[in-house]
Amino acid sequence: MKVSILQFPGTNCEYDTQHAFEQLGAQTEIIWHKSESIPSDTNLLVVAGGFSYGDYLRSGAIAKFSPVMKAVTEYANNGGKVLGICNGFQVLTETGLLPGALKRNDNLHFISKHHNLSVVNNDNDFLKELACGDVVNIPIAHHDGNYFIDPDGLKELEENNQILLKYTNENGEINNPNGSTESIAGVCNKEKNIFGLMPHPERAMESILGSDDGVAMLKGFLK
Repeated sequence: MKVSILQFPGTNCEYDTQHAFEQLGAQTEIIWHKSESIPSDTNLLVVAGGFSYGDYLRSGAIAKFSPVMKAVTEYANNGGKVLGICNGFQVLTETGLLPGALKRNDNLHFISKHHNLSVVNNDNDFLKELACGDVVNIPIAHHDGNYFIDPDGLKELEENNQILLKYTNENGEINNPNGSTESIAGVCNKEKNIFGLMPHPERAMESILGSDDGVAMLKGFLK
């Protein structure tokens, strides 16, 4: 299993992501944003979290113009698996590879804490190791994590089982920290090869750090 991880100026989760997948037994490679190609042996491409280009203009808005994004789009459109985490999710929505948009949290504050998520759909490579209704405890750390999509887009997400995760409490009851539409924390595309979420499963790999629930999430890609 080969996992390639994008690195932009301002990315700060690439090494956490690398550590997480290597802990699961994968080979990894960090790909600088000026690269014009994705390694041919890549099985999963991860757009890691952080603050690409300082989040100037808006989160992910400048990163979408990086040279590597043309290769990312081609890789994704050819069926390659792509995972965007936090800022990576923002980059994928800005690029149009995932539906919707991420805007400023309702309370206008940066949020950094562990938060429960409920699995909504598991008919995909990302969450197939979990059951629908399972609740996991995963860190969030974002200022612009408020997922927005219009009513028609929301209906389409629901009809195609594209909603992956929702923010809840430990009992699976809705607990929305940032104002996201329908408390959505993560989505995928119709073809279910492109995934995005605001929470950080790569930071939940060891119980000593507060949770190892990220293991069950990420290891789906390795099966």
